[in-house]
Amino acid sequence: QVQLVESGGGLVQAGGSLRLSCTASGGTFSSYAMAWFRQAPGKDREFVAGISRSGGTTEYTDSVKGRFTVSRDNGKNTVSLQMNTLKPEDTAEYSCAARRTVTEAILLNGGRYEYWGQGTQVTVPS
Repeated sequence: QVQLVESGGGLVQAGGSLRLSCTASGGTFSSYAMAWFRQAPGKDREFVAGISRSGGTTEYTDSVKGRFTVSRDNGKNTVSLQMNTLKPEDTAEYSCAARRTVTEAILLNGGRYEYWGQGTQVTVPS
């Protein structure tokens, strides 16, 4: 059983930056592909960024490419999401998710992830 705890959300003005972190416990972190999802009020959950178990492969949704960077530290059991040039449309609850895998694949479907954090709110006022 893997437990995921996010931190780093908050309120930031448009154009600002935030760094989200997700710390995992209870499993072999390097066995899991990790991803960040977000859900805004009244909208479906959306894949934001993902990183393979080794950290060698990353994937981003088009709307955050060039602004967000996902990284992981397998020695510290953490995955981070650096978010720059934030926009009001980035406002959402952000959750990290883990998927046990033996490959470097990153899946965009949240239903394929086994473990989820509780979420952290990011608000960018318009």
